[in-house]
Amino acid sequence: MFKKKLKPQFGKLSIILLGVIAVLIAADLLTKYLEEQFVWNAVIIPSFIVIKSGVHNPGCAFSFLDENPEIGQPILITLTFLLLAVLIFAFIFMPNRHVVLKVAISLLIGGAVGNLVDRLAFSYVRDWFGLWMFGSIAFCNLADFWIVIGAILAVLDLMFLNDWAVFPLTKRAKAAQQARKEEEEKERAKSNNVSADIENNVQVDVNIEITNENVQVITNTDDQENNNE
Repeated sequence: MFKKKLKPQFGKLSIILLGVIAVLIAADLLTKYLEEQFVWNAVIIPSFIVIKSGVHNPGCAFSFLDENPEIGQPILITLTFLLLAVLIFAFIFMPNRHVVLKVAISLLIGGAVGNLVDRLAFSYVRDWFGLWMFGSIAFCNLADFWIVIGAILAVLDLMFLNDWAVFPLTKRAKAAQQARKEEEEKERAKSNNVSADIENNVQVDVNIEITNENVQVITNTDDQENNNE
Protein backbone atom coordinates (compact mmCIF):
# COMPACT_ATOMS: atom_id res chain seq x y z
CA MET A 1 0.00 0.00 0.00
CA PHE A 2 2.80 2.43 0.94
CA LYS A 3 5.29 2.25 -1.89
CA LYS A 4 7.03 5.57 -1.33
CA LYS A 5 9.77 5.89 1.24
CA LEU A 6 9.30 8.36 4.07
CA LYS A 7 11.03 11.66 3.49
CA PRO A 8 10.82 15.02 5.27
CA GLN A 9 7.94 17.22 4.14
CA PHE A 10 9.31 20.59 5.13
CA GLY A 11 7.75 23.39 3.09
CA LYS A 12 6.31 26.83 3.67
CA LEU A 13 3.50 25.49 5.85
CA SER A 14 5.97 23.74 8.17
CA ILE A 15 8.04 26.90 8.56
CA ILE A 16 4.95 28.94 9.42
CA LEU A 17 3.79 26.32 11.92
CA LEU A 18 7.20 26.29 13.60
CA GLY A 19 6.68 29.98 14.26
CA VAL A 20 3.18 29.24 15.54
CA ILE A 21 4.55 26.60 17.92
CA ALA A 22 7.10 29.08 19.28
CA VAL A 23 4.34 31.68 19.82
CA LEU A 24 2.11 29.12 21.58
CA ILE A 25 4.89 28.10 23.96
CA ALA A 26 5.85 31.71 24.63
CA ALA A 27 2.22 32.74 25.28
CA ASP A 28 1.76 29.90 27.77
CA LEU A 29 4.97 30.56 29.69
CA LEU A 30 4.43 34.33 29.65
CA THR A 31 0.92 34.10 31.11
CA LYS A 32 2.20 31.75 33.81
CA TYR A 33 4.95 34.22 34.67
CA LEU A 34 2.57 37.21 34.70
CA GLU A 35 -0.01 35.53 36.91
CA GLU A 36 2.69 34.83 39.47
CA GLN A 37 4.14 38.33 39.32
CA PHE A 38 0.85 40.22 39.43
CA VAL A 39 -1.26 37.71 41.41
CA TRP A 40 -4.24 37.38 39.12
CA ASN A 41 -7.52 36.80 40.96
CA ALA A 42 -10.86 37.51 39.34
CA VAL A 43 -14.30 36.09 38.69
CA ILE A 44 -15.04 36.29 34.96
CA ILE A 45 -18.37 34.45 34.94
CA PRO A 46 -19.80 33.49 38.35
CA SER A 47 -19.92 29.73 38.92
CA PHE A 48 -18.29 29.13 35.55
CA ILE A 49 -14.95 30.91 34.87
CA VAL A 50 -12.53 32.26 37.48
CA ILE A 51 -8.92 33.42 37.44
CA LYS A 52 -6.79 32.41 40.40
CA SER A 53 -3.08 32.84 40.96
CA GLY A 54 -0.76 30.34 42.62
CA VAL A 55 -2.52 27.10 41.62
CA HIS A 56 0.07 24.33 41.31
CA ASN A 57 -0.97 21.13 39.59
CA PRO A 58 1.26 18.05 40.00
CA GLY A 59 -1.07 16.12 37.70
CA CYS A 60 -2.00 16.70 34.07
CA ALA A 61 -4.63 18.74 32.22
CA PHE A 62 -7.41 20.35 34.24
CA SER A 63 -5.99 19.08 37.56
CA PHE A 64 -6.53 15.41 36.72
CA LEU A 65 -4.09 12.77 38.04
CA ASP A 66 -2.77 15.10 40.73
CA GLU A 67 -2.45 12.44 43.44
CA ASN A 68 0.93 10.88 44.35
CA PRO A 69 3.13 13.42 42.49
CA GLU A 70 6.29 11.52 43.45
CA ILE A 71 5.12 8.70 41.21
CA GLY A 72 3.02 10.70 38.79
CA GLN A 73 5.62 13.29 37.76
CA PRO A 74 8.25 10.85 36.39
CA ILE A 75 5.53 8.96 34.56
CA LEU A 76 4.03 12.12 33.07
CA ILE A 77 7.44 13.47 32.05
CA THR A 78 8.36 10.20 30.37
CA LEU A 79 5.03 9.99 28.57
CA THR A 80 5.38 13.60 27.45
CA PHE A 81 8.80 12.93 25.91
CA LEU A 82 7.44 9.85 24.12
CA LEU A 83 4.43 11.79 22.88
CA LEU A 84 6.64 14.63 21.65
CA ALA A 85 8.86 12.18 19.77
CA VAL A 86 5.82 10.80 17.93
CA LEU A 87 4.37 14.26 17.27
CA ILE A 88 7.65 15.69 15.98
CA PHE A 89 8.13 12.67 13.70
CA ALA A 90 4.59 13.13 12.34
CA PHE A 91 5.14 16.87 11.89
CA ILE A 92 8.34 16.35 9.90
CA PHE A 93 7.15 13.56 7.62
CA MET A 94 3.47 14.41 7.18
CA PRO A 95 2.67 15.84 3.72
CA ASN A 96 1.79 19.53 3.79
CA ARG A 97 -1.54 18.87 2.10
CA HIS A 98 -2.84 17.65 5.48
CA VAL A 99 -3.14 21.21 6.74
CA VAL A 100 -5.71 20.65 9.51
CA LEU A 101 -3.88 17.66 10.96
CA LYS A 102 -0.54 19.44 10.84
CA VAL A 103 -2.05 22.45 12.62
CA ALA A 104 -3.48 20.07 15.23
CA ILE A 105 -0.06 18.49 15.75
CA SER A 106 1.47 21.95 16.14
CA LEU A 107 -1.04 22.79 18.88
CA LEU A 108 -0.30 19.50 20.64
CA ILE A 109 3.46 20.11 20.48
CA GLY A 110 3.09 23.67 21.79
CA GLY A 111 0.92 22.56 24.69
CA ALA A 112 3.07 19.56 25.56
CA VAL A 113 6.29 21.61 25.59
CA GLY A 114 4.70 24.39 27.64
CA ASN A 115 3.69 22.04 30.44
CA LEU A 116 6.88 19.98 30.14
CA VAL A 117 8.94 23.07 30.93
CA ASP A 118 6.97 23.51 34.14
CA ARG A 119 7.33 19.87 35.14
CA LEU A 120 11.09 19.91 34.62
CA ALA A 121 11.57 23.25 36.33
CA PHE A 122 9.11 23.02 39.24
CA SER A 123 7.82 19.40 39.35
CA TYR A 124 4.32 20.81 38.88
CA VAL A 125 2.34 22.80 36.32
CA ARG A 126 1.29 26.38 37.01
CA ASP A 127 -2.47 26.78 36.44
CA TRP A 128 -4.50 29.96 36.70
CA PHE A 129 -7.67 29.57 34.60
CA GLY A 130 -10.54 27.87 36.47
CA LEU A 131 -13.57 26.19 34.92
CA TRP A 132 -16.52 24.83 36.85
CA MET A 133 -17.29 21.37 35.45
CA PHE A 134 -19.54 18.66 36.86
CA GLY A 135 -20.03 20.47 40.15
CA SER A 136 -16.34 21.17 40.83
CA ILE A 137 -13.70 23.55 39.56
CA ALA A 138 -10.74 22.43 37.44
CA PHE A 139 -7.78 24.73 36.85
CA CYS A 140 -5.77 24.80 33.66
CA ASN A 141 -3.54 27.05 31.57
CA LEU A 142 -3.07 28.00 27.93
CA ALA A 143 -0.98 24.89 27.25
CA ASP A 144 -3.94 22.73 28.30
CA PHE A 145 -6.15 24.63 25.89
CA TRP A 146 -3.66 24.11 23.05
CA ILE A 147 -3.68 20.37 23.78
CA VAL A 148 -7.48 20.12 23.94
CA ILE A 149 -8.00 22.18 20.77
CA GLY A 150 -5.30 20.21 18.95
CA ALA A 151 -6.84 16.88 19.97
CA ILE A 152 -10.30 18.00 18.82
CA LEU A 153 -8.94 19.17 15.46
CA ALA A 154 -7.04 15.91 14.98
CA VAL A 155 -10.13 13.81 15.71
CA LEU A 156 -12.31 15.91 13.39
CA ASP A 157 -9.74 15.69 10.61
CA LEU A 158 -9.22 11.93 10.94
CA MET A 159 -12.96 11.32 11.16
CA PHE A 160 -14.28 13.62 8.43
CA LEU A 161 -11.68 15.67 6.52
CA ASN A 162 -8.50 13.70 5.96
CA ASP A 163 -7.71 11.59 2.89
CA TRP A 164 -7.98 8.57 5.21
CA ALA A 165 -11.10 9.84 7.02
CA VAL A 166 -13.47 7.24 8.44
CA PHE A 167 -16.47 9.24 7.24
CA PRO A 168 -15.16 11.55 4.47
CA LEU A 169 -17.23 14.71 4.06
CA THR A 170 -15.09 16.92 1.83
CA LYS A 171 -14.78 16.53 -1.93
CA ARG A 172 -11.00 16.16 -1.67
CA ALA A 173 -11.26 13.37 0.90
CA LYS A 174 -13.88 11.52 -1.16
CA ALA A 175 -11.84 11.93 -4.35
CA ALA A 176 -8.67 10.71 -2.62
CA GLN A 177 -10.40 7.64 -1.23
CA GLN A 178 -12.02 6.90 -4.61
CA ALA A 179 -8.65 7.19 -6.36
CA ARG A 180 -7.06 4.93 -3.76
CA LYS A 181 -9.88 2.39 -4.20
CA GLU A 182 -9.41 2.38 -7.98
CA GLU A 183 -5.65 1.94 -7.54
CA GLU A 184 -6.21 -0.98 -5.18
CA GLU A 185 -8.62 -2.56 -7.69
CA LYS A 186 -6.01 -2.20 -10.45
CA GLU A 187 -3.39 -3.81 -8.23
CA ARG A 188 -5.82 -6.60 -7.35
CA ALA A 189 -6.66 -7.17 -11.03
CA LYS A 190 -2.96 -7.20 -11.91
CA SER A 191 -2.28 -9.70 -9.14
CA ASN A 192 -5.16 -11.88 -10.34
CA ASN A 193 -3.81 -11.79 -13.91
CA VAL A 194 -0.37 -12.83 -12.70
CA SER A 195 -1.92 -15.69 -10.72
CA ALA A 196 -3.94 -16.76 -13.75
CA ASP A 197 -0.83 -16.73 -15.96
CA ILE A 198 1.01 -18.86 -13.41
CA GLU A 199 -1.88 -21.33 -13.28
CA ASN A 200 -2.01 -21.50 -17.08
CA ASN A 201 1.74 -22.11 -17.28
CA VAL A 202 1.46 -24.83 -14.65
CA GLN A 203 -1.43 -26.42 -16.55
CA VAL A 204 0.55 -26.33 -19.79
CA ASP A 205 3.52 -27.95 -18.05
CA VAL A 206 1.23 -30.64 -16.64
CA ASN A 207 -0.32 -31.28 -20.07
CA ILE A 208 3.11 -31.54 -21.64
CA GLU A 209 4.22 -33.94 -18.93
CA ILE A 210 1.10 -36.05 -19.38
CA THR A 211 1.62 -36.08 -23.16
CA ASN A 212 5.23 -37.16 -22.74
CA GLU A 213 4.16 -39.93 -20.36
CA ASN A 214 1.52 -41.13 -22.87
CA VAL A 215 4.08 -41.13 -25.67
CA GLN A 216 6.46 -43.10 -23.47
CA VAL A 217 3.73 -45.63 -22.65
CA ILE A 218 2.85 -46.05 -26.31
CA THR A 219 6.50 -46.44 -27.22
CA ASN A 220 7.03 -49.07 -24.53
CA THR A 221 3.92 -50.93 -25.69
CA ASP A 222 5.12 -50.95 -29.30
CA ASP A 223 8.54 -52.17 -28.19
CA GLN A 224 6.95 -54.96 -26.18
CA GLU A 225 4.77 -56.04 -29.13
CA ASN A 226 7.78 -56.05 -31.43
CA ASN A 227 9.67 -58.20 -28.94
CA ASN A 228 6.76 -60.64 -28.71
CA GLU A 229 6.72 -61.01 -32.48
